[in-house]
Amino acid sequence: MNAIPVGYARAMGLVNRRNAVLGWVVWTATKRVAKQKAKSATGSGDSHVPNKSAVAAALAAVGGAVWFLRRRSGSGDES
Repeated sequence: MNAIPVGYARAMGLVNRRNAVLGWVVWTATKRVAKQKAKSATGSGDSHVPNKSAVAAALAAVGGAVWFLRRRSGSGDES
């Protein structure tokens, strides 16, 4: 008997290789179709509308920075 030791690769059969290539092709095509569907569903085509959550986060960051700087500069006469 010609046993292959554990950890060594065995020769891949023709049917397995064909199935692997077919599965890879189907998977890549599915990913491409899913990306196109997601892009069309979000409406991120030609319109350049900013993301509302990103705008809110930016405004909150600016507001926090202004609040921090005003509190820091307002406490100058503590000596």
